[in-house]
Amino acid sequence: MTIATQTFPIDLGAYKPLALDPNKPTLTAEERDALKANIQLCRDAIVFFTATGAARGVGGHTGGPYDTVPEVVILDAFFRAAPDKFVPIFFDEAGHRVATQYLMAALRGELPVERLARYREAHSELPGHPELGLTPGIKFSSGRLGHMWPYVNGVAMANPDKVVFCLGSDGSQQEGNDAEAARLAVAQNLNVKLLIDDNDVTIAGHPSDYLPGFSVSKTLTGHGVNVNEGDPEDIDDLYRRLCEAVTTDGPVALINKRKMCVGIEGLEGSTHGHDVISVEVAIAYLQSRGQTAAVDYLKSIKKPKPDYAYIGSGDKLGSNRNVFGEAVVSVLSSMSEAERKEKVMCIDSDLEGSCGLKTIREAYPDIFVNSGIMERGNISAAAGFGMDKGKQGIFGTFSAFLEMCISEITMARLNYSNLLCHFSHSGVDDMADNTCHFGINNFFADNGLDDGYETRLYYPADAAQMTACVKAVFFDPGLRFIFSTRSKVPNILDANGNSFFGEGYTFVPGKDEVVREGSAGYVVSFGDTLYRAVDAVDRLRQDGLDVGLINKPTLNVIDEEMMAKIGAAPFVLVAESLNRRTGLGSRFGSWLLERGFTPKYAYLGVHKEGCGGLWEQFPHQGLDPVGIMNKVKQLAG
Repeated sequence: MTIATQTFPIDLGAYKPLALDPNKPTLTAEERDALKANIQLCRDAIVFFTATGAARGVGGHTGGPYDTVPEVVILDAFFRAAPDKFVPIFFDEAGHRVATQYLMAALRGELPVERLARYREAHSELPGHPELGLTPGIKFSSGRLGHMWPYVNGVAMANPDKVVFCLGSDGSQQEGNDAEAARLAVAQNLNVKLLIDDNDVTIAGHPSDYLPGFSVSKTLTGHGVNVNEGDPEDIDDLYRRLCEAVTTDGPVALINKRKMCVGIEGLEGSTHGHDVISVEVAIAYLQSRGQTAAVDYLKSIKKPKPDYAYIGSGDKLGSNRNVFGEAVVSVLSSMSEAERKEKVMCIDSDLEGSCGLKTIREAYPDIFVNSGIMERGNISAAAGFGMDKGKQGIFGTFSAFLEMCISEITMARLNYSNLLCHFSHSGVDDMADNTCHFGINNFFADNGLDDGYETRLYYPADAAQMTACVKAVFFDPGLRFIFSTRSKVPNILDANGNSFFGEGYTFVPGKDEVVREGSAGYVVSFGDTLYRAVDAVDRLRQDGLDVGLINKPTLNVIDEEMMAKIGAAPFVLVAESLNRRTGLGSRFGSWLLERGFTPKYAYLGVHKEGCGGLWEQFPHQGLDPVGIMNKVKQLAG
């Protein structure tokens, strides 16, 4: 096999394409040596090109794809030996193991090898989760944990004479989807083979600690799945077990017990292995493997930085997703220990470090539940705790996962729960994971009726407003959803250069805020789009166009006084990092018309699949200051 490596510093041409017959469960010495060489080569390559993501600051995930190489290499050999017997796709429930998909696409000549070194880089078409139709050689879109096995069941139904594989994990098995998938696979005797990487590691900890009763093997056995368990680093035994699974009719799950990042000094067995390997650890590993060209390549990478200088905002960068937790702790500190334990319960879904909930756990562990990757069950538990008057359930996860919880949100509303939810990673900013992890359908949470139990959606613009918002709404009854971004945001300045949400500011739920007065028309914005809108408006004003700016931090409440003010203006433009089809802009024009207001109207929002990278997502969607200014100029004629 010839692979043009060009600028890729590891010789993937050394990969030896094997064809292994699963009806022969014993490896020859030559086959074993070739498998081991392929495994080591692929692991070296994965460490290298995922570390380029660390070097560029776009992050990524190393441990999952690195660990599952033995299984994948054997599957590749099966596919080559009997392509008509298998659906030759490495379906994977853990989308963050995308490095596996990219590497195999390169080894099969479908993706240029040198592209691997642009892992997760903006416009490289190598996002943090596989996307069908975007990247050459990618055969499926994985989305989020627990979504693939149910889908693979359908693939198996469509291909009854073939074997279908699904790579899983102990993390994905925590999702309720997989329990349903297991029951269907058994009932229909589907020829689905699960390869489950059971390493006792998820983002926030070890399942054996926070879910001590959970056993992947026992759970699947209880559903009726044929299970076998073993050490996947024992190549002969892994191969034998895979052959047995393939030649056994019906669903089979191989539970592969290994430490995370096995063999990588400084990461083995650590939760940090879930994320991208640090450049320092990658260099040490690659040096020990004699991959000096790869080391030199990593050392040469320069982290890209945006060169745009924003006006209208300050230099105080705040991480709103972490500020949420700090603000909650500030509120909880005013309560007695007995009152806290009686009235508040915070339930995490393995994302405490990403959603700011870690701060709550560290301050008040007695009211904190470190739970698993099971968003639907956890949000319902938090809502159930808040069923009685005066009690508050707190829940947090990524905004993209809000879509998974709509039915549970409805049940919380119907039961008059008091529930405070923090959905971080909202919008598209800094989202190298790309389209499947965009948090753009936040309005789905507001799915009640006009006379239903109160639901409020809040999207603060900077750290100071986040703090003020949490403190203002913490004890309110009803469902409250507070959104934040993955990216840090600067402090918003008023027209005089002072912090807009600084000393003396009070957050008033339901009230819109005039950030800049204007006579030519108004831009309406919120969240991480606001500081970009401030920049656009201030530059337009400098050019003589007297544009105003309104902040709408309460997304789903109409401020009648502000609506009358805006409605009298010549034009209104909504600019947001939510979905154009479901966001604020999709309804704001109707609100104006219902009140008899007829300004020129337009709205900018997320409308196409992502480009990967970090801040690059905003100009890609036309939501950067240039995009906002261009749309304002069109409206202003």
